[in-house]
Amino acid sequence: MGSGFAKMRKQARLLEEQFEKMQQDKADQEIVGTSGAGLVTAVFSGTKELKKITIRPDCVNPEDVEGLQDLILAACQDAYKHIEAQSENIPSQFAPFL
Repeated sequence: MGSGFAKMRKQARLLEEQFEKMQQDKADQEIVGTSGAGLVTAVFSGTKELKKITIRPDCVNPEDVEGLQDLILAACQDAYKHIEAQSENIPSQFAPFL
């Protein structure tokens, strides 16, 4: 019985190490969302942390701030879709922890 328990502990430790590596890889990822044919780009980490927003100068119109806001929102939503799509590919043994 002792060796079975030791084997289970070893497996649990390996799963924990794999999970930690997967979490770090996810945090290191850069997911890019765009809108307006590339006028606005939003870069997020795999953990949904906003890293950077890039706005092309030719889309900045002081008389259409609402349009720019919509482009920013759309770029962020696009990035979130990419993040969610990647989350669907997580191995089933880790899904309960995310």
